[in-house]
Amino acid sequence: MAGIKAAGPEIGPGAAHGGAQVFRFSTAAFSEHERIAAWREVFGRTLLNVEINPQSKDGFQAEATVFHSAALDVLRAKTSAVDQGNSRSQITNDDVTFSWILSARWAVSKLGRSVDLRPGDGILSCNGDRGGAAFPQECRYVAFRLPKSTLAPLVPDVGALFVRRVPAANPALGMLRRYLDLAQEDLIAVEPALQTAFTHHVCDLLALALGATRDVAELARIRGLPAARLRAMKDDIRKFCHRPDLSVHAVAARHGVSARYAQRIFEESGTTFTQYVTEQRLAFAYQALRRPASADQPISTIAYDCGFSDISHFNRLFRQRFGCTPTDVRKLD
Repeated sequence: MAGIKAAGPEIGPGAAHGGAQVFRFSTAAFSEHERIAAWREVFGRTLLNVEINPQSKDGFQAEATVFHSAALDVLRAKTSAVDQGNSRSQITNDDVTFSWILSARWAVSKLGRSVDLRPGDGILSCNGDRGGAAFPQECRYVAFRLPKSTLAPLVPDVGALFVRRVPAANPALGMLRRYLDLAQEDLIAVEPALQTAFTHHVCDLLALALGATRDVAELARIRGLPAARLRAMKDDIRKFCHRPDLSVHAVAARHGVSARYAQRIFEESGTTFTQYVTEQRLAFAYQALRRPASADQPISTIAYDCGFSDISHFNRLFRQRFGCTPTDVRKLD
């Protein structure tokens, strides 16, 4: 990503949240003979400020979603095989970009270095340097851009880390990938204050993946890692909240932390583990009650299927949360 630039409505329907914007683009919106030109001009030159050259004109397809804010840009894309790069005239800043491909091998050439990367490997590059990347087959990839000045204080000699492979097995890189997935799914970066926190957490995890200084690593353990672990545990709870035996001990064990640590980071976020589990179960129960397919199911069955073991307790919690009974929800138009 050579740097996201503001783009007009031709990018596709975008949403603005608290000063942030979301751009979506797909070649499916164009006839087949227009797709390459549209991807190169609208996505490559207008949005990313790079040149894109498809390796084949036959059956070319691509799509992308870009979250853009003042401090951080996050790109998710899927594309047919392409080569892309920037020329001297396209260099507008020295922001940095961290990228990884999820589903294929790829290569990056910059600063006189050529690096071959496997699926899941990551690489840091400076947008102020000329170079390019080769995606030899259809692939999905993720990249995010941030100011170099934001990352530089967190890692020693950041310039020495450009165009160096960060292996997929790097634990901090795995946490970073997971955090980006979960944070965006929950729209954590909607409000300005949350955008700032989101950016800090991303930088913390990236610094750990690249090799942070001792002081910065300690800060990241206090700030970035708990946020990433909290997001991951919340996602775990959403997937398994229907299980009546779901416990803080089981969730903590799956994420390699103690039950007390898990309880603490929930409490520091303004809730408790038990409250979060209950909230998710109630939300699932409400959705189930509204589905026509469950109209003939007893309310007690729905409650049990959502993880509640006591129907009276469920009814009381449901009324407290939604201000009405489960039967009332079923009657809503």
